[in-house]
Amino acid sequence: MERYAARKMKEQLADFARELGERYGPLVVPGDAARPRPQALERPARPGDREAPEAAPERLTAADVVRAPTLALGLVSRADGGYEIAVRYRLGVPQARAVVRRIADEAGPGADVRRTGRVRPLAELGPRRLAPTSQAKGETSRVRPLRPGVSIGHVGVTAGTLGAFVRRPDEPDALYVLSNYHVLAGSPEARPGDVVLQPGPADGGLRPGDRVGELTRVARLGADEACVTDAAIARIDSVDVDHAYPVGPVARIARPLGGETVEKVGRTTAVTRGRVTAIELDDVIVGYEDLGALTFDDQVEIEGHGGPFSRGGDSGALVYREDGAAIGLLFAGSESGGQGGKGLTYANPIDVVLDTMEVELAVTGI
Repeated sequence: MERYAARKMKEQLADFARELGERYGPLVVPGDAARPRPQALERPARPGDREAPEAAPERLTAADVVRAPTLALGLVSRADGGYEIAVRYRLGVPQARAVVRRIADEAGPGADVRRTGRVRPLAELGPRRLAPTSQAKGETSRVRPLRPGVSIGHVGVTAGTLGAFVRRPDEPDALYVLSNYHVLAGSPEARPGDVVLQPGPADGGLRPGDRVGELTRVARLGADEACVTDAAIARIDSVDVDHAYPVGPVARIARPLGGETVEKVGRTTAVTRGRVTAIELDDVIVGYEDLGALTFDDQVEIEGHGGPFSRGGDSGALVYREDGAAIGLLFAGSESGGQGGKGLTYANPIDVVLDTMEVELAVTGI
């Protein structure tokens, strides 16, 4: 079917899934709560800020999402240029199986139905949580000039990946690094001006010698919001940078259509290749330790070629096509699920990330 028709079917299936969830019992399905307001940009709170009193929204905790069966719906591309429905689920109780079967039947014989593992930010996976520095294939040491794919992190975080260099249109002479909220900020207590280290603290980064910049902005994350991006930027100090990826400088962005071969360079698994297996995936539930279980819409799903596309510590890596166009910002994944049970990776669409953070990709130095 055409993309517009597939989107309409996805909306109808989400409504149907909600009805089935109410009938069959506990299942985290699309539309469990009223659709939250769009995600917004915010600076981290400053000392002395006064917060308006409000009732705390009910939310799933990270422990809840570990136990709860879930259902997410998106689009998958076909060889003829059309689209079918992507059905992603994680079972936990017999009632959930009945819901998944009904949704799959309604989606039709062309539906791409897959079971996934638990989805978590890729600095919080596993019981091991972060791949040890000694086992990482990527760049975990101190690197100057700075370049994409190296270890980086807030002074109070473990370590993640430097995804890209960006600029703000109103500040053309300043250069920023783009990565995830849970890499450059790491908690609601983070403040503008907090130190960012390269390498990240888990890889031996210490201040003041390994300071490379300071936290500037984050995309707000919360249970009362329609999350699309897990992103933050940090202004870089006066240090040299190298903009090249394995495909050279990445200056263009593109919306993924599905089926593309993509790459990323990350702190833990270095350069890996994969394929976009679903787009516009809604209701992807990600369990954060500090924020609880959050729901993400419009996500890009990627499966690795011959092995995992990412592991813990690859959070924040830029995902790009073979022609050098960026398509996403890697932020979460599962250690199981997908074909072969090697896990799936999730990325925020890069155009939404840049719009939310009010920045653009930078390809030249300061």
